[in-house]
Amino acid sequence: MAELVDEADVVLHSAAAVGVRLIIEKPVQTIETNIKGTELVLELAAKKKKVVVIFSTSEVYGKSNNAKFFESSDLILGPTFKSRWGYAASKIIDEFLALAYHREKRLPVVIVRLFNTVGPRQTGRYGMVLPRFVAQALSGKAITVFGDGAQTRTFTHVKDVVWGILRLMVHPHAIGQIFNLGGKEEIAVRDLAHRVKAVLKSSSPIVFVPYEEAYEEGFEDMRKRVPDISKVQNLIGYDPKYSLDDIILDVAEYQKNHRDS
Repeated sequence: MAELVDEADVVLHSAAAVGVRLIIEKPVQTIETNIKGTELVLELAAKKKKVVVIFSTSEVYGKSNNAKFFESSDLILGPTFKSRWGYAASKIIDEFLALAYHREKRLPVVIVRLFNTVGPRQTGRYGMVLPRFVAQALSGKAITVFGDGAQTRTFTHVKDVVWGILRLMVHPHAIGQIFNLGGKEEIAVRDLAHRVKAVLKSSSPIVFVPYEEAYEEGFEDMRKRVPDISKVQNLIGYDPKYSLDDIILDVAEYQKNHRDS
């Protein structure tokens, strides 16, 4: 890692435990991977004063019921005996640690909170909802909505996210700041299931699965994940170009071409 950091111009730290299912099934791995990995990257980058982009998550906003999440919003998590919140807590520690390195050791860091980034090559293996819906719709299997489906999300094409990251990592006024990177269209998960079915002209039925069957007894979900993106819009002109239908079609195209791989 020391040699790699030395060779790098910018460090993009996106290595982390990922997906709700992994968080529930392997909480120790989740927490240790996220915190220890970030600690190592920051420690080594600080020696060379390399710019570090820390990839955080909308999960840090937790149980907030705000209409939109601002970077300055309070972060509201559930109790520690709900393993669901271990991931969010570990990413919050990552943010605290990155900002501490910035303030104390003058390490140039940028923190990006991602909101449901989706694109080709992403799978539903660890609970990613849109690729899972697409796979089910293409196969004719039931599209399974966890919970009541009233929880809302925004989805962002990976191309839009990459556009934003490439500009944030070289912008001098991004240093020491936190930015939401997400989409603009809020949609309930049950409506997303119908949207996927319609866009792909699928005959799949839509079935609701209780959280305790999908994950674990007492599972708590975030009811909303809608970013305010005015901060990143004002700094770099970030404006997502790809619609939700574009995302669905791109994911479907990839899955149709790689079913046997």
